Parts: sequence; structure tokens; C-alpha cells
Amino acid sequence: MGKPDSRRGSLGLFVIVVLAGAGTMIVELAAVRVLAPWFGTSAAVWTNVIGVVLFALAFGYLVGAQLAARERPQASLALALFAGAAFTAWLPSLAGPVAGFFLPSGVTLARAGDLLIWGSLATSFALFAPAALALGCVGPLAVECLHRQSGEHAGSAGGRVLCASTLGSLAGTFGTTHYLLPTLGIAWTFYLAAAVMASLGVLSWWLARPRSTLGALPLLLAGSAVLGHGYGGPQLGEDTRLLESIQSPYQFVRVVERGEGEQLSRQLQVNEGFDSYQSVWQPQPGLLPPGYYYNYFALPAWWSHAEGDWSLLVLGLGAGTAWRVLEGTMPEGAHLDAHGVEIDPLVVSLARRWMDLPEDGENHRTLAGWDARAALSRDERKFDQIILDTYANQMEVPPHLSSVEFFELVEARLTPGGWLSINIGGFALDDPVVSAIAETAAVAFGSEALLLRVPFSRNVVAYLRRGVPLPTPGSSTWALPDGDVSALLAPCEMEGRWALMEPPVVAPLSDDRNAIETLQRRSLELAAAQIAAHKLR
Repeated sequence: MGKPDSRRGSLGLFVIVVLAGAGTMIVELAAVRVLAPWFGTSAAVWTNVIGVVLFALAFGYLVGAQLAARERPQASLALALFAGAAFTAWLPSLAGPVAGFFLPSGVTLARAGDLLIWGSLATSFALFAPAALALGCVGPLAVECLHRQSGEHAGSAGGRVLCASTLGSLAGTFGTTHYLLPTLGIAWTFYLAAAVMASLGVLSWWLARPRSTLGALPLLLAGSAVLGHGYGGPQLGEDTRLLESIQSPYQFVRVVERGEGEQLSRQLQVNEGFDSYQSVWQPQPGLLPPGYYYNYFALPAWWSHAEGDWSLLVLGLGAGTAWRVLEGTMPEGAHLDAHGVEIDPLVVSLARRWMDLPEDGENHRTLAGWDARAALSRDERKFDQIILDTYANQMEVPPHLSSVEFFELVEARLTPGGWLSINIGGFALDDPVVSAIAETAAVAFGSEALLLRVPFSRNVVAYLRRGVPLPTPGSSTWALPDGDVSALLAPCEMEGRWALMEPPVVAPLSDDRNAIETLQRRSLELAAAQIAAHKLR
């Protein structure tokens, strides 16, 4: 008579282990998305999250091993699941206050170097360690319960539990990235995981049938979930209106609006936690106000005296700001043949609703859902100008889009005399990120790179040209006819505002050896040191 109960108990345990394994991966993968609006998604942030989760799981295994030696391991299993559910349910509402504590609002990008690393580590511990610790208890407790129920060897029970847990983790890995986050968003992904853990706790409690008040814990969990306020990313400024926000498979995205009438502007923000934006819109195409690096993408068409079709490819299209700038500034007799690659299709959808990004047609073609390098490797067309603006989280350049192999591919996709224009986030012409990217591109092109520091910004635009010398201040090819575009040149002619970067013998960045993330942190550290030194004067 005991065998059917034993089989039911064993089946229930495997259900618990599979779903708990899935829940662990949901917490780990969604954790990075929780932190992204404040700290980004760099390798350092991923490392911090994974390290915290692994540490908490390891400690949870020890706690679970201690609990497994007690009289009722099944009741302890239920307690661990209820605790994991409660800590998970609270994550959406705690994310903002905890991240804001370690990275206060108003901190500019120049001051945030150390906070990005240590702040994300501290935030990860505060937010995710409790849930991961509780879930770490599940494995040892399940092994002990299975061993006591079936009488099988501890090694056999442990192997079966590990197999079930790993299969559940696989399901959680694929399900979180490809379904839960894009469909439910961050908050409801965590709420669903918490609800599943609570249900597993009820199942474990029923299997244990303890004579205790453990049954009150589901009510406590329900009450804690009701008190949550949801997840909305960093707060908006007082003069900013939210038009729409979404959680895409890649990032948190929102469109905000400022000003009225002629001063009206909109920004598309992607995981923005500092003083930054991804794309900007104003009612009329053409040059933006001073301080926007997009304006400097208009120079190559004028330097080339463009006529007829000017074939443009934007890698990192975003909401199409570069398109709108060039459409309103092309030389007389030239018109834009615009192509763009944007990895996030939901960014394209938002841009078409709020920022006048054109639908695909004769003169506008958008390739959405593609990585820039993958798209470029499969498209053998030649372009008069390629714009590279593939930033994430204000400062993160993907390593595979900064290597010499990538820039060799870009050079091969340009017409003779064609231009590469690169937006590089940097605080000076000798910024380590600026130098490394410009030198790497120069090696790929076998020629110099022209650097212009954009006034009133933290951006440098680098220009390279296939097979034709670059214009420089004072040269006959530098000057442009009087007009709005030519007015961009005067501020760049001053000392310290422009430079020619010679190609080194070896490219600093390659697919094999690429330290771009380290250089980005060094850039922020140097900027912070400069600000501190300036205050002391």
C-alpha cells in the first residue's frame, strides 16, 4: 500500500525540482534586465549577476544540506520554496529603490565609472541573493526526500535530481529570453515565477503534511505580491512626458517628450539611467540644435559634392535620427537613398509610431531584427556612406563591432571614395576608447582617421575614406559653401578640437583580443579624475 504513495511523492518531487530549476534561471536571466536601465548590460554587469547568483546558490546548497538532516525535510523544502517565491515577488518593486540607492539619480555618465561595477555588484547582492539562496536549498532537500521515500542510493537520487533540475533550467533559459520577457515584461515574469514557486511550496507542504502553521505562508506571499508597485525603470525628469514604454527581448525602451511648439522634441531612450538618449526627434528634418553628434554625419555628402543618389547605410538605426538629419541637409541636386539596420524590431515599431520613421519604400529600407555585422556580411551592395552608431546603454560598444575584422568588412562595402562615419563616446580626442576605435579602423582602411570633437557633447565623430585623402582644416577640400552645414566646421578648427589618427602597426582591437569594455571603464575613470581636478583648481 505504501508504493503508490511513494510513487506519487517521487513524481511530485521531480515536478518541484524541474520547475524550481526553471525558476532559478528566470531570476538569473531577468536579473540583468532589471539592472540594465541603471547599470547597462556589459560583461561586467553580467559577471556580477552570475557571480552573486552562483555564490548564493552555493550557500543555499549548504543551508539545504543542514536542513536535510532534520526530521521533516519535505516541510523545509516547502519553506524554502515559499521564501524563494516571496523574495522573487518583491523584486520588481524593490529594483528602483535599491538601484537608486547605489546609483543616485543625477549622476552623470562621467562620474559613474566605479558605480557601474561596484553599484551593480551591491545591487545584485541586495536584490537577487535572497531568492537564489532559497532556491539553492531545493536540490539537497529534494535529494534527501527522494532518498527517504524510495530508499534508493543517495548517488542515484542525487543524479536524478540534478538531471531534472538541469532540464528545468534549460526550459527556463529559453523560455525567459524568447517568450516570458518579451511577452509578459519584467514585472510579470517575476510574478509568474513567484506564483509557480508558491504553488510548488503548496505541493511540497501537502506532500509533507506537517502539523504546523506553514499553511499561512501562501497568504503572506499573496499579500506581499499585492503590495508590489511593479517595475518601470528609472524615473522621468519633471519636464519630461512619457509617451510609451516597452520591454523588448533586448532592453527596456521608452519614448519621452519635452517642450512645446517649436521647442518640442522627443527622445528614444534604451536602458538610459544617466543623462543620455539613443535617438532624438524634432518636428522638421534637418540639423538638430548644437551639441547633437548626428549633425556631423551630414558633412561627408558636402565634402564629396554629392549629386544624384547618395546611398547611405546606418548601422544602429534606432529611431532614424541620422536619416532625418541628412534628409534635411543634402546638397542641391542630391537625394538620399537610405538603408538602416536595427537589431531590435520593437525600437523600429516605436520609432514609426512616435518619431516619423518612414515605412519601407523606394528610398527607405529598414532591416529590423538583424545584428549589424551579420547584416553587413550578407549584403554585398556598395554605399557612399556608412554610419556606425551601435551603442547600448550609453557607453557600451559591442566588441564584435569594434574589431579590425569588422572595419575591414565595412571598408569592402564602400564605393571608391566612400565614407565611414563613427560616433564614438569619449571625453577627449585622446580618450582611450576614441583612440582604440579610430586606430583600429585606420588599420583596416590603411589610411588616417579624422577625428572631430562635437561641441557641447561627450562625443567624437571619426571619419575614414576609401582610397581618397581626408579633408583637414586649412586644406582646399575642407571649406564648404556658406550655410548651416558649413557652420559646423568652425568650432572644430580650433586647437584640440580635431586630429588625424595614424594607423598603428597592429590594430588595438580584434576579434581575438578585444578590451573595449576595459577601455570604456578607463574612459569613465579618467573623466571623473578630470572633473575632480578641475574642482580643486
